Amino acid sequence: MTSNLFSGAWERESDQPGFEIRHRALARGDLLGAGVWEILPGMQSVPYHLHHGNEELLVVIDGRPTLRAPGGERELEPGEAVLFPRGQEGAHTLLNRTEEPVRCLFVSTLLQPEVVEYPDSGKLGVRVGGERPNFRLDSQVDYWDGEEARSEA
Repeated sequence: MTSNLFSGAWERESDQPGFEIRHRALARGDLLGAGVWEILPGMQSVPYHLHHGNEELLVVIDGRPTLRAPGGERELEPGEAVLFPRGQEGAHTLLNRTEEPVRCLFVSTLLQPEVVEYPDSGKLGVRVGGERPNFRLDSQVDYWDGEEARSEA
């Protein structure tokens, strides 16, 4: 598969208030994928999150996004690359506090099953095949809830 980092039709747009972005896939294999994201002025890329199974690499193509990560916030510049490892230290989101669109390349491993944690909203997302359910952490049930022994002693 070949594609171009700088041209091509946007495949997905989000009109969720505060999260107005555009996205197009560049390449997708079984274990690795890449895409271009455009974050409109005044918007956030996605909710603050971290991955328990996958790593992501961000490369700023154009603009100056603000990275929110566990260590705080800082403005990135074109050409800057940031690795988001699995677990708490890889938590991240991008904000566009400028007057111009921001474009970024994201490269990610695509391991499944995957668990995505959203610390601000107290949710977990489970990614298995095409399924993407999300759950609130405060709706947990006991390990034994709904279980009965099925022995035929």
